[in-house]
Amino acid sequence: MILFVLRRVFRHGPAPAPAAGPAGRRARPPPGAGARCKPAYDGPVTNPLSLLAERWHPTPQHVRRAALAALVMSVVIVVTGGAVRLTASGLGCTTWPRCTADSLTPTPAMGINGVIEFTNRMLTYVLCAAVGWFILAARCAKPWRHALTRLGWAQFWMVMSNSVLGGITVLTGLNPYIVAAHMVAAMGLVWVAVLSWERAAEGDGEPRALVAEPIRLLARVLVGVIGLLVLAGTLVTGAGHHPGASSKDGKPVYRIPVDYDRLVQAHADLVFLSVGLTLAALLVFAAVKAPPAARARVRELFVLLLLQGVLGFVQYFTDAPEVMVGLHMLGAALIWGAALRVPLALRGRAGIPAQAAAPAAELVA
Repeated sequence: MILFVLRRVFRHGPAPAPAAGPAGRRARPPPGAGARCKPAYDGPVTNPLSLLAERWHPTPQHVRRAALAALVMSVVIVVTGGAVRLTASGLGCTTWPRCTADSLTPTPAMGINGVIEFTNRMLTYVLCAAVGWFILAARCAKPWRHALTRLGWAQFWMVMSNSVLGGITVLTGLNPYIVAAHMVAAMGLVWVAVLSWERAAEGDGEPRALVAEPIRLLARVLVGVIGLLVLAGTLVTGAGHHPGASSKDGKPVYRIPVDYDRLVQAHADLVFLSVGLTLAALLVFAAVKAPPAARARVRELFVLLLLQGVLGFVQYFTDAPEVMVGLHMLGAALIWGAALRVPLALRGRAGIPAQAAAPAAELVA
């Protein structure tokens, strides 16, 4: 030890004494003095998504399949939510987020209604998985599809918000206005899912109009009227035959206090207006030689509206049987999605350079 100290003194000289502080006291060395510091890390900050993106590069076809899966599940959850109401299972689980005050899952005493309601809740996780797949595919694609990733996260938070809204419907004893808002939120999810699916087949360049502005305005008006049609349908449901449960705490489930027949008539008027606007769009699109995809989508919408109209009239005059109402809800989701696709076919997007340089086979939608 003595030899080590002497060798250090002869090589480096004696260590400087610490500066004296006030009153001749030696100043305390600053914290960490003499400690060896690691060099600062100045590389990029990574997270699990960026690490996955370095190792997995899904093709454009894969991204669009993921978007389609999320879209299909957004429609499925509309239909299963309707099945809960039509089987009087809306209060099959008596509370939320648990199924009962003492159980997370339904008990045998709750019967089939508890199973139906709980199954619908569990399908939310399947929907989240589909949306998560889309988010990962959009994030890991090369190049990174920033807009698609944002649309995926928008879907995720809409699912989360609507699941809370679904819980509120239970806690409020199936209040018809909350139930209607729950349905409108589900249609909002369909909207974003349709947009995601369409955008997955396009590039990320700036959109360019393929027709004149008045034609695009007609398409937007058509979407707005069909949106009002869907909204009116939720009000008809709120005043109609299937409240979702027979009673709440021994009292009948509250219904919207508006004459049912008048609501149905207003709903039918919007159907006629929607059919007329769709027929007008068919003729105008043909006259101005709109893109073939736009004309095909308007034809699809026209057929769906006619089928839905026939179904609605049969449903009304047969006292709204459960199966007919369920098919009507499926038709509403399909019509809404078909209407949203019409204006999207009236503009195009050029691919960004990295996409334009990719092999043509990888860009097939």
